[in-house]
Amino acid sequence: MSCLVLDAMGVIFKSADDVAELLIPFIAEKSGSVDEEAIQSAYLEASLGKISPDYFWKQVDVASELEDEFLSRHTLNPGITELMSLAKDNGISVWCLSNDVGRWSDKLRKNLGIENFLNGSIISGDVGVRKPDKEIYEILIQSSGCRVEDILFVDDREKNVIASREVGIETVMFNPEIGFTDVKNWISPRAL
Repeated sequence: MSCLVLDAMGVIFKSADDVAELLIPFIAEKSGSVDEEAIQSAYLEASLGKISPDYFWKQVDVASELEDEFLSRHTLNPGITELMSLAKDNGISVWCLSNDVGRWSDKLRKNLGIENFLNGSIISGDVGVRKPDKEIYEILIQSSGCRVEDILFVDDREKNVIASREVGIETVMFNPEIGFTDVKNWISPRAL
């Protein structure tokens, strides 16, 4: 079986850097904190599963009850649901591979209606390792049950694309100006 693996931020979701574009402004709005370095550091810990999401919110002086309001600021990239539907309709397994806080990623997938398109998700906060560390790609390969040569990984960050290629995974560097054309071309020959 072929396997399409999609990065979350910048590929599935429109915001490519949700920390800088959404999280830091949200925290500044809610708590007045503009210590970007402290926010980035706390986020890194949470995205590695070293601290809980609730502890993260405490660290940045924002009530954890506002988490869903923050998450509501995320939107899907145009064409992503059509792409995932096309892959599923053609018998291709669809996975999400993301550096994120596990609980946030789970809520986003459910709230934005993409969970049903996915066969699974590998989230850094759940597995304790972030892209571009090769270990996260190995976890993906093992979890997906797909042969490495049958996987296409789509990411918008060059360092993640390079690391994926180094473990033998075919990759597409996502460009929002072009959209999902390259990925659709990969799906077509694999149609059942």
